[in-house]
Amino acid sequence: MAAVSIAFEMPENGRGEHSSTSRPIDLVHLAVQTMGDKELEAEVLQLFARQARAALHEMSGGANEQVVAAAHKLRSAANAVGAFAVATAALGVETDPVNAAARASVAATVIEAENFILKLSR
Repeated sequence: MAAVSIAFEMPENGRGEHSSTSRPIDLVHLAVQTMGDKELEAEVLQLFARQARAALHEMSGGANEQVVAAAHKLRSAANAVGAFAVATAALGVETDPVNAAARASVAATVIEAENFILKLSR
């Protein structure tokens, strides 16, 4: 269990106070959602990573209705865990599903969130 609590401690970067909103996942928001349960946080983040990857796959092809539905599911999941950059990018796809730049933005923010989750789970 020590590894789980260490993974969620704030890393030192020499810049003083840290903003939870400057990270791909707002850990303060996540802690509120999980009532501070670190095991649940890790489980929820892993689930979000799988859901986000599936949503990207669904958005990569198909009709606009399918793309919009996948973006909406992704936005909801992202807001739940505190991946607010992902949620914002997904909203862009929801409002304009044919916009290639919006889809690329979603992919980039999902990858950034996934990398952050992987670093936390080490």
